[in-house]
Amino acid sequence: MANPFMHVELHTGDLAKAKAFYSTLFDWKLQDLLMPDGSAYTMIDVGEGVGGGMMGMPAADVPPHWLAYVGVDDVVAATEKAKSLGACICQDVMEVAGYGWLSILTDPTGATFALWQAKAVEQGD
Repeated sequence: MANPFMHVELHTGDLAKAKAFYSTLFDWKLQDLLMPDGSAYTMIDVGEGVGGGMMGMPAADVPPHWLAYVGVDDVVAATEKAKSLGACICQDVMEVAGYGWLSILTDPTGATFALWQAKAVEQGD
């Protein structure tokens, strides 16, 4: 399928409580990572299917929420196309060091989603 959901991410004010809840409820395997900017990120391994991550809230005035990422071949072009169709850009295209690029948008109905372009894997990686 073209442009599948690639990743689902929880943004929460209480990461420890969320990790305890979801890992117990669903038996998800969680792996804590330290991001290049020093922030904590927890990868979610669900086994088969779309995995995701958890992180602390990037902004205090945003309520806890899940954010779905859609895979694209060209995040810059897809972001511009979404904007031309009436989307608002919440986070313009930015690199996630070593992994790929993302943008966060709000569609014309008010729903927020993200676009993701993975870094190309080079032979030998």
